[in-house]
Amino acid sequence: MKFADLTGNKQVVDHLRRMVDEDRLPHAIVIEGPEGAGKLMLARALAQYIHCENRTPGGDSCGVCASCLQHSHHSHVDVHFSFPMLKRGNKKTDETESEDWIDEWREFLDENPYADMEVWLSKLGNINGQPVIYKGEADALRRALAFTARASRYKIAVIWLPERLNDSAANKLLKLIEEPFADTRIIMVSNNPKEILPTIYSRLQRIAVRRLSDADTVSVLTAARPGLSQTDALAVAHVAEGNVNLAMKLTGADGGENLQRFISLMRMAYRRDIAALRRWSIDMHGIGREAQIDFLTYCSRMFRENFIANLGNPGINYMTVDESAFSRNFSRFITPANVITLTAEADRAARDIAANSSARIVFFDLAIKIVLLIKQ
Repeated sequence: MKFADLTGNKQVVDHLRRMVDEDRLPHAIVIEGPEGAGKLMLARALAQYIHCENRTPGGDSCGVCASCLQHSHHSHVDVHFSFPMLKRGNKKTDETESEDWIDEWREFLDENPYADMEVWLSKLGNINGQPVIYKGEADALRRALAFTARASRYKIAVIWLPERLNDSAANKLLKLIEEPFADTRIIMVSNNPKEILPTIYSRLQRIAVRRLSDADTVSVLTAARPGLSQTDALAVAHVAEGNVNLAMKLTGADGGENLQRFISLMRMAYRRDIAALRRWSIDMHGIGREAQIDFLTYCSRMFRENFIANLGNPGINYMTVDESAFSRNFSRFITPANVITLTAEADRAARDIAANSSARIVFFDLAIKIVLLIKQ
């Protein structure tokens, strides 16, 4: 991964490049910001730049030296990746370490560089799982970093989502940060820095990454989806709010799945088909927690967009061609009398799912409330 492969956040890239060039990169940093902004890609590009044997005059890794080639295969001897995982095989939970999942991790980096947790859960084999960085991984990381760097000046630990460190792992990592090895650099990548153990977070230099602009998101989308129209790309980029993972879902092979779920839910609610809604809630129970939250977030947005459409001001509407086609007849049902409550109910359901409430109950409860609200 080179800096040239990144989109957006040029000032952050320049700042990190200068710190490396001037040999003043702190021993522990956290690259923090919204999901889907390319933070893990930035961490990988930074690690490759630190190790590159022949940096370019323009301030990038060369991409062809032995070190860069090892980075391209995620196999550099002086790089250790730590990431949330699930227990595997017969190991005790606290003994679980990244090496148990390294093949899946390398596939994940190649297939999903913007690091979508839903994709990672599928790699872990449990879409409802709650992966954690365990004590065993903290022990493995300390052992790995205790050795002198073998091929480069620095050993580098890239820790994805340190907010998912369990208490035992966090305490061990804290000691490693407080008493760092001189030839070690720790690069953390966080979506929710407020959830990092405060004693760790206070010892990190923070590198803030902003959400990608709509123009940058469109650039990523059109490169990945050559057949995507500019109209749809702009609408999706605005909806995604800089989250490339969300934008990719909305435009992928299954990109219309949330729309079809939304259409089905609204039609069943309009007909007051309680039996069908019960079956629908059972089906939704099986799609996995991350997908459930994505759908509820989508519902909230569609309620807002249809209310705006109902006001007759298309200039501030951001819907794809397919969404607009459905909304031409549906938007009249989203009115000042129900839009706030509908949106609040979808948001509440998303919070309940995130708190591990029964999805079957949450979705059926939401469906019944939509039945009562949709014709107000």
